[in-house]
Amino acid sequence: MIGIVGYGGYLPRLRLKRSAVVEANAWYAPGLAGKGRGTRTLANWDEDSLTMAVAAARDLLGPAEDRSRVRHVLLASTTLPFADRLNAGVVCEALTLADDVQASDLGGSQRVALSAVAQALDAVKASDDAAACALVLAADNRQARPASAQELDYGDGAAALMLGRHGVIAEYLGGGALTVDFVDHYRATGEDIDYHWEERWVRDEGIGKLMPRAIAAALQKAGVAAAQIDHFIFPSSFAKMDQQLAKACGVRAEAVVDAMAGSIGDTGAPHALLMLAQVLQTAQPGQHVLVSQFGSGAQALVFRVTEAIAQFRPTVGVSGWLARGAEEANYTKFLSFKQQLRLERGMRGEQDRKTALSTAFRHKAAILGLVAGRCSVTGQVHFPPSRISYDQGKPLQDTQVPHKLADRLGTVLSWSAESLSFHRAPPHHYGQVDFDGGGRILMEFSDVAKGDIASGTRVEMHFRIKDLDELRGYTRYFWKAVPVRATAASDTKAGD
Repeated sequence: MIGIVGYGGYLPRLRLKRSAVVEANAWYAPGLAGKGRGTRTLANWDEDSLTMAVAAARDLLGPAEDRSRVRHVLLASTTLPFADRLNAGVVCEALTLADDVQASDLGGSQRVALSAVAQALDAVKASDDAAACALVLAADNRQARPASAQELDYGDGAAALMLGRHGVIAEYLGGGALTVDFVDHYRATGEDIDYHWEERWVRDEGIGKLMPRAIAAALQKAGVAAAQIDHFIFPSSFAKMDQQLAKACGVRAEAVVDAMAGSIGDTGAPHALLMLAQVLQTAQPGQHVLVSQFGSGAQALVFRVTEAIAQFRPTVGVSGWLARGAEEANYTKFLSFKQQLRLERGMRGEQDRKTALSTAFRHKAAILGLVAGRCSVTGQVHFPPSRISYDQGKPLQDTQVPHKLADRLGTVLSWSAESLSFHRAPPHHYGQVDFDGGGRILMEFSDVAKGDIASGTRVEMHFRIKDLDELRGYTRYFWKAVPVRATAASDTKAGD
């Protein structure tokens, strides 16, 4: 049996109110008023497709120390930060995976996440190691032109699936795919914003004719009738397109899965897997799930939920991230975070932010993996790790062993919130964090508003953008502390 052995997701905390976008652009585009209901997810300024993919992977993997079963990592996105650097390699470092893992970046279409799942299934099937797993990550952080429909329809997010042979919670039954150069939208190399074609053409000639073919092929290979599908997943920003497609394919109307468009928007490449992760949180043994997506053709995969479904739970889960949302009504903040509005930075914001790549490589485990050193003699934790430990009034040499901090909680010892220096989401919050089990680091805080941080506040670690070198086009990453929050739906305090 081969199939899904784990799943996870990630949604940014900020949820932009669509009404704020409509009101800000009413003078220019009054026709957007009909799209002014609900919210869409908004990545913080220090989040991108890479950091969100890491968050989704950690939601799946949990704090387990042994991640040796992960032998393949496939990162699917149309908005990766680097065109010529292995983005999946950065993810592997952040997750502290072994350096002999096979990692790949995939892009080029909105259905790339399902293509990655199909490739991962083939990799697992071909592996000589029965315990080997393939980790599929998908994330998107798309830009849209201000006052456009896409600005309201889009959302930011990420999803993760683990494919393997042991502990299968959803068995793979079969799939179908079509590769057709049907251009519903495109983004040229070097551009930031998609160009979209007319909606009726996309619905009638694209989705309406290509998707049923891929779905029929998947059902035939799976040996499952359309009426047997219990969960039908098809993400689309077109109203009721999922219901129309289900009807055309013979799938029961009650099987259509809510795309969460009213609360998070369309997250692009990861959206089908996000919906799948949400479905698997409540799916019952024996149920059939059909997940499909459109883009440069069409793709569909069929799974059957197994008895092992109750044995796996993500750390937070899509429903948990949904509950952690905080509404944001500031349209200029949205534009700034999307790097579409350059605000005055003052002289303090003029520093050269060049990264020493040689130094970054030498300390990659500490920087990207947040790996400290624990003295095997005294038990003291040191960050950054080094060959010398200064304990008990005398130095000890070569006694430190790797000690991972990313999955440990911490407590704020001291903190500051200041607006003198340039920061993209003022005030700039930072302070000393004491980690459970030892270790103290001066860290930045993220996803916080005034009053969220105090001495004694419990925090968890999130992989984020540390800085942007806009002169050379280089993004530098590190870890930041985020307040530990409950997942109650009443948690609606706005944050930055």
